[in-house]
Amino acid sequence: MWLQKQIHLKARSRGFHLITQEIVQQLPELSDVSVGLMHLFIQHTSASLTLNENADPTVRQDFESYFNHAVPENEPYYKHVNEGSDDLPAHLKSSLLGCGLTIPVTDGRPNLGVWQGIYLCEHRNYGGSRSLVITVFGE
Repeated sequence: MWLQKQIHLKARSRGFHLITQEIVQQLPELSDVSVGLMHLFIQHTSASLTLNENADPTVRQDFESYFNHAVPENEPYYKHVNEGSDDLPAHLKSSLLGCGLTIPVTDGRPNLGVWQGIYLCEHRNYGGSRSLVITVFGE
Protein backbone atom coordinates (compact mmCIF):
# COMPACT_ATOMS: atom_id res chain seq x y z
CA MET A 1 0.00 0.00 0.00
CA TRP A 2 1.18 3.49 -0.84
CA LEU A 3 -0.53 6.65 0.37
CA GLN A 4 0.42 10.28 -0.02
CA LYS A 5 -1.61 13.02 1.57
CA GLN A 6 -1.16 16.70 2.32
CA ILE A 7 -2.43 17.89 5.68
CA HIS A 8 -2.60 21.36 7.16
CA LEU A 9 -1.64 22.19 10.73
CA LYS A 10 -3.31 25.03 12.56
CA ALA A 11 -1.29 28.22 13.01
CA ARG A 12 0.80 28.25 16.15
CA SER A 13 2.91 30.74 18.02
CA ARG A 14 6.67 30.68 17.79
CA GLY A 15 8.09 27.69 19.65
CA PHE A 16 8.13 23.90 19.72
CA HIS A 17 4.73 22.20 19.59
CA LEU A 18 3.66 18.56 19.90
CA ILE A 19 1.67 17.60 16.80
CA THR A 20 1.62 13.79 17.00
CA GLN A 21 -2.12 13.54 17.69
CA GLU A 22 -3.01 16.21 15.12
CA ILE A 23 -1.20 14.15 12.47
CA VAL A 24 -2.80 10.85 13.51
CA GLN A 25 -6.28 12.45 13.54
CA GLN A 26 -5.84 13.74 9.98
CA LEU A 27 -4.54 10.39 8.74
CA PRO A 28 -7.27 7.76 9.44
CA GLU A 29 -5.82 5.61 6.62
CA LEU A 30 -2.88 4.83 8.89
CA SER A 31 -5.06 2.31 10.74
CA ASP A 32 -4.90 0.06 7.62
CA VAL A 33 -1.11 -0.34 7.91
CA SER A 34 0.10 -3.24 10.04
CA VAL A 35 3.79 -2.66 9.27
CA GLY A 36 5.35 0.17 7.29
CA LEU A 37 6.96 3.57 7.25
CA MET A 38 5.57 7.08 7.40
CA HIS A 39 7.57 9.97 6.02
CA LEU A 40 6.64 13.54 7.03
CA PHE A 41 7.84 16.49 4.95
CA ILE A 42 7.14 20.11 5.93
CA GLN A 43 6.68 22.41 2.93
CA HIS A 44 8.20 25.49 4.52
CA THR A 45 11.65 27.02 4.95
CA SER A 46 11.02 28.77 8.26
CA ALA A 47 9.64 25.85 10.27
CA SER A 48 10.95 22.34 10.86
CA LEU A 49 10.17 18.93 12.33
CA THR A 50 11.90 16.90 15.02
CA LEU A 51 11.24 14.06 17.48
CA ASN A 52 11.77 14.53 21.18
CA GLU A 53 10.34 14.47 24.71
CA ASN A 54 6.53 14.36 24.77
CA ALA A 55 5.81 14.67 28.49
CA ASP A 56 7.52 17.63 30.13
CA PRO A 57 6.69 20.98 28.45
CA THR A 58 9.87 22.55 29.85
CA VAL A 59 11.81 20.57 27.25
CA ARG A 60 10.01 22.50 24.50
CA GLN A 61 10.69 25.78 26.30
CA ASP A 62 14.37 24.88 26.63
CA PHE A 63 14.55 24.02 22.91
CA GLU A 64 13.20 27.46 22.04
CA SER A 65 15.64 29.15 24.43
CA TYR A 66 18.59 27.19 23.09
CA PHE A 67 17.86 27.87 19.42
CA ASN A 68 17.23 31.58 20.08
CA HIS A 69 20.61 31.74 21.77
CA ALA A 70 22.41 29.68 19.10
CA VAL A 71 20.82 31.59 16.18
CA PRO A 72 20.11 35.13 17.41
CA GLU A 73 18.13 37.78 15.56
CA ASN A 74 19.48 41.11 14.29
CA GLU A 75 23.03 40.02 13.56
CA PRO A 76 24.80 42.80 11.61
CA TYR A 77 26.09 40.37 8.96
CA TYR A 78 22.59 39.11 7.95
CA LYS A 79 21.63 40.24 4.44
CA HIS A 80 18.16 38.61 4.20
CA VAL A 81 16.29 41.05 6.45
CA ASN A 82 13.35 42.36 4.38
CA GLU A 83 10.80 39.98 5.93
CA GLY A 84 11.57 40.80 9.56
CA SER A 85 14.23 40.11 12.13
CA ASP A 86 12.93 36.58 12.77
CA ASP A 87 13.02 35.45 9.12
CA LEU A 88 16.67 34.59 8.41
CA PRO A 89 17.15 33.00 11.85
CA ALA A 90 14.04 30.92 11.07
CA HIS A 91 15.64 29.67 7.84
CA LEU A 92 18.86 28.78 9.69
CA LYS A 93 16.99 26.94 12.47
CA SER A 94 14.96 25.06 9.87
CA SER A 95 18.15 23.92 8.12
CA LEU A 96 19.68 22.80 11.42
CA LEU A 97 16.66 20.74 12.49
CA GLY A 98 15.46 19.56 9.07
CA CYS A 99 12.33 19.34 7.00
CA GLY A 100 11.54 15.63 7.24
CA LEU A 101 11.09 12.64 9.53
CA THR A 102 10.71 8.93 8.82
CA ILE A 103 8.82 6.98 11.47
CA PRO A 104 7.98 3.26 11.62
CA VAL A 105 4.30 2.31 11.63
CA THR A 106 3.13 -0.73 13.59
CA ASP A 107 -0.48 -1.87 13.95
CA GLY A 108 -1.87 1.36 12.51
CA ARG A 109 0.06 3.78 14.74
CA PRO A 110 3.38 5.62 14.64
CA ASN A 111 5.79 3.36 16.53
CA LEU A 112 7.36 6.00 18.73
CA GLY A 113 9.17 5.51 22.01
CA VAL A 114 7.22 6.00 25.24
CA TRP A 115 8.57 9.52 25.69
CA GLN A 116 8.74 10.57 22.02
CA GLY A 117 6.50 13.00 20.20
CA ILE A 118 6.56 14.75 16.85
CA TYR A 119 7.31 18.46 17.13
CA LEU A 120 6.42 21.27 14.80
CA CYS A 121 9.23 23.74 15.31
CA GLU A 122 7.73 27.13 14.49
CA HIS A 123 10.56 29.59 14.04
CA ARG A 124 8.58 32.67 12.93
CA ASN A 125 6.68 35.02 15.20
CA TYR A 126 3.66 34.76 12.86
CA GLY A 127 4.27 31.69 10.71
CA GLY A 128 0.64 30.85 9.97
CA SER A 129 -0.76 27.47 9.02
CA ARG A 130 1.82 24.88 8.01
CA SER A 131 1.47 22.11 5.41
CA LEU A 132 2.89 18.60 5.61
CA VAL A 133 3.13 16.01 2.87
CA ILE A 134 2.84 12.58 4.44
CA THR A 135 3.85 9.49 2.51
CA VAL A 136 3.00 6.09 3.99
CA PHE A 137 4.02 2.75 2.57
CA GLY A 138 3.51 -0.65 4.05
CA GLU A 139 1.10 -3.53 4.31
